Amino acid sequence: MAEPSTTTTAIVSAGIGFASLAPGIDGNALIGAFAGAALLVVSSKDLTLGKRFAYLVISVIVGYMAAPEVVRMTPIHSTGVAGFFGAALAIAVTLQLLDRLKTLDLFAFFSRGK
Repeated sequence: MAEPSTTTTAIVSAGIGFASLAPGIDGNALIGAFAGAALLVVSSKDLTLGKRFAYLVISVIVGYMAAPEVVRMTPIHSTGVAGFFGAALAIAVTLQLLDRLKTLDLFAFFSRGK
């Protein structure tokens, strides 16, 4: 019998594949975003299952939405590759920014300008 995580991954992958066939959806960007999000989730060892699923969903959405902008602003021409990088970097960059904001002293930052 297959593990639950393997079965879930197969179902989600099939859903992403079928969604990429719908008109108006960039299949390359969607599959690339899913691959980047999956890489992020698989490489995150210290997370609970709920957080992994939330990171997967957020990364896929951000990667898909960021793909056209990445293509427009970089020498990357494939929306699949752009979606992959967008999804892989979305959570990692956001978590780093949140950690830095927690240690930022806004009062000292604004009082320096006087």
